[in-house]
Amino acid sequence: MTGTADEGNKLVLVTGGARSGKSGFAERLFMKRILDGGIYVATAEAHDDEMRERIRRHQSDREQSGYGWKTVNEPFQLPEWLAITSADAEAAYEGPAVLIDCLTLWLSNELLQAERQWGESLEAERYLEARIERLAEEAGRFRGTLVMVTNEVGDSIVPVYKLGRMFRDAAGRLNQRIAGKADEVYLVTAGIPIELKSREVQL
Repeated sequence: MTGTADEGNKLVLVTGGARSGKSGFAERLFMKRILDGGIYVATAEAHDDEMRERIRRHQSDREQSGYGWKTVNEPFQLPEWLAITSADAEAAYEGPAVLIDCLTLWLSNELLQAERQWGESLEAERYLEARIERLAEEAGRFRGTLVMVTNEVGDSIVPVYKLGRMFRDAAGRLNQRIAGKADEVYLVTAGIPIELKSREVQL
């Protein structure tokens, strides 16, 4: 984490709706603070041509930036990857710098895996809750700089099917858990980022 503008471990959450500009803002924020390159953790899986094209565009944008990204693909074992990466940093003077894009794609992958095993049951919901808790724990104790991108999915209509409602509710819980541990939380709307954590109302 040499060449950083900020010292010590830091957890940053960037959230927003679809096409809000959150990923671009998260990358710019990361590159401004981490001057000598970092780890980009991608959670998307290419299930169809449209997703493959999205992934290709994101990869191309990172390459054209000229920044020293090291890309890691981790669609499922994200908490475990954070734990291993943080443990590897124990002996180092400074921890790694990591950007994860995005948490809701990871959650979607986990939901589909749970649905295949347990259907739309209480067991699937319990599995998701355990995975969310594990990710929040590992993010909270991560040694280094960690920027996480997520989606706000609860501002639209209520999904008509149960699996969609499970995802929406789980995404809301995930965002709350990470935001609660984060040092900074940014909401990006129409390309404009606002920092929320410093404005939090304590009751």
